[in-house]
Amino acid sequence: MAILLGLGGCSQPKQFYIDHGYVRLAAAPGRPAAAYFTLHGGPADMTLISVHTEVAIKAEIHQSMMTGNMSAMKPLDRVALPAGGTLVFKPGGMHVMLFDMNPAIKPGKTMTLDFTFSDGSRYEYDAMVIAAGAPAPKF
Repeated sequence: MAILLGLGGCSQPKQFYIDHGYVRLAAAPGRPAAAYFTLHGGPADMTLISVHTEVAIKAEIHQSMMTGNMSAMKPLDRVALPAGGTLVFKPGGMHVMLFDMNPAIKPGKTMTLDFTFSDGSRYEYDAMVIAAGAPAPKF
């Protein structure tokens, strides 16, 4: 019994994962779409340096902010994810702008987002695609 109790305290370290991902298409043709998701840190600190998809010509990590009474965005070169931490990319905060999307991408489909970190690790995540005016999915 003592051995079993001792083993219960030896849990595996949390692993990195991505969830709650979706892409909101642009309201007007030619405008960028936006990707939102949550990153969950693993056992070590990580730094996100890019997000890419085969169905957009360019993708940029952005941070939305208020400057006085005006909303603004600035591109981010990298985003730190502490070990065991959580980063939420959401409307009004951090997000990924997807420029020149393939017009064949329609609501109800999924698209693959490729995440690259400064240590060279790469992860793929299939995000659901929603229309411009659609509410965010409930996860």
